[in-house]
Order: sequence, then C-alpha cells, then structure tokens
Amino acid sequence: MKRHFEDLQLGSIELFCLAAEAGSFTAAAQVAGVTPAAVSRSIFRLEERLGSRLFVRTTRSIRLTEAGKTYFEQCRQALTQLIEAQQAMMGAQAVPAGPLRISLPTTYGHHRILPLLPAFRALYPQVSVDVHLSNRNIDFVAEGYDLAIRVRAQPDSSMIARQLEDARLVVVAAPDYLRRAGTPQTLEDLNEHECIQFELPSSGRRISWLFKVDGKDREVFAQGHYGCSDDVLGGVTLAKHGAGLFQTYRFIVEQELVDGRLVEVLQPLGGRSRPFTLLYPHGRHMPQRVRAFIDFLLQYREQWAKT
Repeated sequence: MKRHFEDLQLGSIELFCLAAEAGSFTAAAQVAGVTPAAVSRSIFRLEERLGSRLFVRTTRSIRLTEAGKTYFEQCRQALTQLIEAQQAMMGAQAVPAGPLRISLPTTYGHHRILPLLPAFRALYPQVSVDVHLSNRNIDFVAEGYDLAIRVRAQPDSSMIARQLEDARLVVVAAPDYLRRAGTPQTLEDLNEHECIQFELPSSGRRISWLFKVDGKDREVFAQGHYGCSDDVLGGVTLAKHGAGLFQTYRFIVEQELVDGRLVEVLQPLGGRSRPFTLLYPHGRHMPQRVRAFIDFLLQYREQWAKT
C-alpha cells in the first residue's frame, strides 16, 4: 500500500474537524494548543490540496460549505476510527469513552430514556451524552447521530432495528370531564364525546385510535375540536384539564391513573399497542460507547413490557 498522507496533512484534517465542531478557528486553536493563524493557514493548505473551499469565512464567523459538510462527516468518522484503533492497541478501549449522540421522540425521551441516563453515566463516566428530543426523522450521517429511537420505524436496509417495547395504548379523561359528559361504553359513544386529536408532524395527518373488539383489531378516526402536533404530552395536558378523551401510551399517564387525575375508559376494548424501535446504522464500525448504551437499554425491555 503506497503512502497517501503526510503527517502535516493529517494534522490539517484534525484541525479542520476541530474548527468545524467548534465553529471557530480561535476555539479550535485553544483546543489544539496553537494560534488561530496556524489553524487558518493549515486549513487554507488543505483547501488548496482538495481544490475546494471548506468554509465560508466572514469577519465574525465561519460556516461549512456544502462540500465542507460532506468532507467533515467523512473525516470525523475516519479520525474516530483511528483514535479507537489506537486506544484498542493501548488497551484503553476496555472502558467506553467519548461523545454519544442520541435522537429521541419527546414522550419516550422524557418518560423512558432521560431518567436512565444518570445510571448509564455512573457506569461509564467517560461517556458524554448529547440528546436530541424531536419527533422528526434524522439523517444519521449528515447530522452525526449514533442512535435513534422511533415509533413505527419504517423498514430500512441501511439500519439495524431492535425493538424496545410494544407500548400499550389507553383512552383517558379527567374525572371532571366524565362527570360532565358521561363515560363512553362503546366505540359508537365516541361520536358524542370531545376526542383530543394528535397530528403527525411529518404529514399533518391525524392518527387513528386503535381498539380490539371481539378479538379483532379496529381503527377509529375520532372527532374533536382540540388538536396537538409534534408532542403527545400536549394531548395529555389537555385531558388532565378536562378538555376531553385522549388515547395515549399507558407509560406516559401511569402516575396520573394511580393518583386519580386521569381515569381509563373503554378498558374492555383495549389491548392495542405501538412499537418503539432502537435504530443505528448497519455496517458502521461501532464504538464501545455505542455498544455499551445499546446493551444498557436492552436490559430494560422486560421491565417496560410490564407497564
């Protein structure tokens, strides 16, 4: 194998990645222990070699060009693998370390994952965790995520999917609402009730309510004058304050059901669920910190199945 890089060029690539992450030549220089001028010269040499601009520079800031974004993602992965290969040879990789980037749905993040992160970091204190809470789909490569959890994940040959749980659905309402409007006994009764709607942020489409009637799955598009999008917790808050009925995941409202702030209705027609799935790229070298977090989460599947 012939030589493709000089030590100087590898150093320039490392400074480029530091500047891209920090969004500043000065900040990159502080991390690297060199001057901002040295960082600027190094990146200028790299741009000349590549024949492409990596940054758009102004007097106050820098930002990556489109070519720079692509080059940054590839260089960051390559440098990470080099660092981990060196650590493995030195025996350091026995201890997971480094940044872990996770994308989580808002409800699952608040109620399932975020409460566990202190316990995870107690086991692996050298891992830093960056959490992105959103219900939108992410681009793993372009945005630099290691893992994501999604509900109703679509099949994707580039992803490995591990189901975490089938989250049970319940229809709930505040006692005050039920005193005013009565308690529904059948699916037809829903037509006489205020049913809080949740809209998918990707399409704006209102999702159906799921039931089981005489052993068969039923899908109902309930009607109502309240709609929430992006965050299911908005529907829960409306229900707690007497706005109407709402179908949501049982794990979200477990405490409210225990203390009586919400009441489950249509229990004989329950039993439906939606899956939450852990996703990560297929075929990518997996750092120890990512493997450690996957194993950490999977140990909770049996516990979650009971709630």
